[in-house]
Amino acid sequence: MIDEVGKVYAQSLFDLAKTAGGEQSLRDCADELEVVAEVSRGNRTFREFLHSPIIDPEKRAASLEKMFGGTLSDLVVRFLLVVNRKGRLGDLEGILAAYEALLEESFGFVEVTVYTLDGKPLEGDSLSVVTAEVERATGRRPVFHDLADPAMIGGIKLRIGDQLIDGSIATRLSRLRTRLIDTGSAAVRENIEKFLN
Repeated sequence: MIDEVGKVYAQSLFDLAKTAGGEQSLRDCADELEVVAEVSRGNRTFREFLHSPIIDPEKRAASLEKMFGGTLSDLVVRFLLVVNRKGRLGDLEGILAAYEALLEESFGFVEVTVYTLDGKPLEGDSLSVVTAEVERATGRRPVFHDLADPAMIGGIKLRIGDQLIDGSIATRLSRLRTRLIDTGSAAVRENIEKFLN
């Protein structure tokens, strides 16, 4: 959800990132915010740490610097510290959504989350094919965010906005099983009818 608070903070980060390094810096900031948001989604303790009004902002700031200093860019760490000081870390998802919307609007990008078993970035022919298909479907250049999904057997899943494109092996096997059951039962019925007639 994009709200007014998200838009204000996102615009501030967008302006700073654009000044700092143009398009590449803007994309890097989106990737780094996505990392923080993904940790929050996957770890209840960290999510509570971001949202809790009980935690002293100065102590939380020190913890954020320890966690992300040297891992994320100074720009994003400083941004997180400002958002923390204002008591808005609980709005991180909305800020990220608003930031990605600004990025898409300004540069014709579309944010695509790529889920694979190991989370490694797509390369070579795989990257070319997926890029071409996303561009064909959306009319925009994809910006990929690569995440691991250990529950997958293999294959790939793409999330574009609220749409999930599931090309995982488990889903393909499930479709094949359904098709075999449907086709197989139809063939059995046909054979029984032939035998009875």
